[in-house]
Amino acid sequence: MPHIQIDYSANMEGRVNIAGLCKTLRDAAAATGAFALAGIRVRATACTHAVIADGDPAHGFIDISVRLRGGRSLRDRRRATDAIFAAATAWCADDMSRNPLALSLEMRDIDPELSPKTGSIRRFLPGETA
Repeated sequence: MPHIQIDYSANMEGRVNIAGLCKTLRDAAAATGAFALAGIRVRATACTHAVIADGDPAHGFIDISVRLRGGRSLRDRRRATDAIFAAATAWCADDMSRNPLALSLEMRDIDPELSPKTGSIRRFLPGETA
């Protein structure tokens, strides 16, 4: 874990490389050392219907949700939040300098008692163990 969900206004498709943003956030999360690579999931969903602020169709948004299994210290969560948001901000900086863009991130814990997990990805990654 974490699961990183990017929701974005559809008008961002032509403005920001969303696939590149996914990889950038994965790399930023992995670089913190707080998360095992096998547990990182990044996905992005375009919101085809959105009204932002005064409704100007030029306005865009990218909202990043980071969900992770509970138990990490506030210090580790804060460090990861800062690193992932800094990577997103840097990735979007060019667009943000030319266009109206709202960029946000929220990190929240998942209750491990109510979130069963299973998978085989670790068996297929070099150097990883179950």
